Amino acid sequence: MSIFSLSQNSMEYVATFYSHFGAIQFEQFCKQASIAVHLQPVPRWLSSSCGTCAIFQVDLCIVENIPEDILEDIEQVVEKQAEGYKEVYTSG
Repeated sequence: MSIFSLSQNSMEYVATFYSHFGAIQFEQFCKQASIAVHLQPVPRWLSSSCGTCAIFQVDLCIVENIPEDILEDIEQVVEKQAEGYKEVYTSG
């Protein structure tokens, strides 16, 4: 089962990370799952320990299905909405 569901109604998500290595691991993971993803500096209104985020578009992001070795370096995942960002996942 894929962690992502794709269609033309995709939502934009932003994932922030504790390290640059985690961001690169996530990027590789998305590419293996055929998800378009790009890394960029974290927007000011989102916090990040490493300053790098991944922007990706999918119908649904099921964070629980991300492998643990990748998930442990994700600080948060937010969904971009018209009025701002909605938190989908935060490490705790």
